[in-house]
Amino acid sequence: MAEQRILITGGAGFIGSRTVQQLMQHSCAAAPVAIWVLDNLHPQVHGAAATSPEFPKGVTFVKGDVCDRRLITELLATARPNVIIHMAAETGTGQSMDEIYRYCQINVMGTAVLLEAIAQVSAQIDGPVNGPVNEPNKLPLERFILMSSRAVYGEGAYWDTTHRQTVVPPPRSVEDLKAGRFDPIVPGARLRAVPTSETMPPAPSSIYASTKLMQEHLVQQAGAIAPWQATIFRFQNVYGPGQSLKNPYTGVLSIFSRQILAGKTLNIYEDGQIGRDFVFIEDVVNALVLACNANIPHGSIINIGSGKTTTILEAAKTLLRLYGKPTDAYQITGDFRAGDIRHAVADIQLAQQLLNWQPNVSVEDGLSKLAAWCEECVLT
Repeated sequence: MAEQRILITGGAGFIGSRTVQQLMQHSCAAAPVAIWVLDNLHPQVHGAAATSPEFPKGVTFVKGDVCDRRLITELLATARPNVIIHMAAETGTGQSMDEIYRYCQINVMGTAVLLEAIAQVSAQIDGPVNGPVNEPNKLPLERFILMSSRAVYGEGAYWDTTHRQTVVPPPRSVEDLKAGRFDPIVPGARLRAVPTSETMPPAPSSIYASTKLMQEHLVQQAGAIAPWQATIFRFQNVYGPGQSLKNPYTGVLSIFSRQILAGKTLNIYEDGQIGRDFVFIEDVVNALVLACNANIPHGSIINIGSGKTTTILEAAKTLLRLYGKPTDAYQITGDFRAGDIRHAVADIQLAQQLLNWQPNVSVEDGLSKLAAWCEECVLT
């Protein structure tokens, strides 16, 4: 069987590095895998003294920026990928509201550079890597997998019990949040949060969310006139061992873990009833690996989550218990972040249908694994 060649942008990060490991574990003599990883090793994510990570044999690491046109063009010409997994992005709702240019530059322009380079290199390359193909002057690219976010939904789906219909509420206003009105408001409606399916219209409420939605549009539209197929994953809140404990804009579970281990009292935002769909890193990686060989219609958008809601207060109490701390070592302060959403839970039926995928790690088990890893990091 011909060698599968995969390029992963942002591949040295929390999700990317574990995806590399899983893909290499699946590699064998009958179906070998070669991987190229592009990452800029940003200090916010990797630390100020970050060096090239140690990847297994068969993985080529390239330090660089996804916005570097020359580097991206040369990398594509060298790697000749069958699959591209595009993870390189700035993340964080709160930070995006302050660093608008940075988020648009990396998320939007970086994706544009990559897509344009794919088209340019396809036109320049003469001949395939692994035997004859029908279009010898094209990259052997078959699949483009974009790591997007559930943030594009904004507040997501709610059931209006008054009018008996599903609606997407508008973003919550700062005035309402200051007044302690935390639930979304639709005049004349009584709302109940329900799982959000991929058919719900996007309604981004932060700069970060808007840049992720633009990524989706760019990939769908560029792929519509190309021979490759795009798969777009909208991930929920990904967590697990290996998540940065130093990045202030990382997931809330690792932030809570760091604060608990430092003996701090947790600051619970709003009224503690913010709902999140926490999905474990192993489940996310499994979805990405499956997508590398799945024949999915171009432009398919797929939710990846646990399909269950956990409130921030529930998560905080569970972590406090797992770390052996008093389960009341928190304060509900009413603090909030502009652009945050109230509830998030994914409808994951499409992932089950198209990928034969489902989450295997419960929140309780996942938090236990996260807590054990965090304690080990502190001890070492």
